[in-house]
Amino acid sequence: MITLYQTPVAWGTPNLSPFCFKLEAYLRMVDLPYEVKLADLRYAPKGKAPYADIDGTVMGDSQFIIERLKKQYGDPLDSKLTPEQVAVGHAVRRMLEECTYWYIVYMRWVDEAGWLAYLPVAETMVPHVVGGQVPLSDLRQKMLQILHDQGTGRHAMDEVQELAKADIFSIATIMGNKPYLLAETPSSFDAVVYSFLVSIIANPVDTDLKQYTLSQTNLVRYCAKFKARYFANWKPPEFKAA
Repeated sequence: MITLYQTPVAWGTPNLSPFCFKLEAYLRMVDLPYEVKLADLRYAPKGKAPYADIDGTVMGDSQFIIERLKKQYGDPLDSKLTPEQVAVGHAVRRMLEECTYWYIVYMRWVDEAGWLAYLPVAETMVPHVVGGQVPLSDLRQKMLQILHDQGTGRHAMDEVQELAKADIFSIATIMGNKPYLLAETPSSFDAVVYSFLVSIIANPVDTDLKQYTLSQTNLVRYCAKFKARYFANWKPPEFKAA
């Protein structure tokens, strides 16, 4: 049995955390049954979501969880990829998770319009996800400090969007006319690409980054195809605290 512990859902997406979203997408792609519960970071092995209980073993980090699932249940998505395809997929995944992710965080926590849109979501993360009654003003200041220390928080809004648009351009160029990122069939890397693209597109604030992403017709087509194939029957879970 697989139990996926996630942050709250919002904006019509399976999850606003692209990492939670990615892991759920992967489970759907490989057709592994699972249930979803609300994360409580006090019990998260690495102190963040997602984490998962796989047959009694609790693990953190979306990628480590996916690698564990591959070993335990087989690897139907990536086993036929060439070494070059794996290398390209790895590079795209790392770009999205280590760079684009921070641009998404910036849009939600630093930009004032983005923060006002994200505020109702942030409120649902206290107390269970955060692990206590933390004032949102304190939580935001902590995130701003993290962004500043990481580097993205030192940039202006237009600079951050230009950096993020370069990432989106790279993905659109690599995908080209293929139905999926690397080939005619999906790979685990598509779980990452889809979750991050939707995280940008679903933002209710009409940013330049969102409009640029929507202008990439191959990416819009890709998102629609992926949703129809793997999330057509998705319904928001009725979260109960872990």
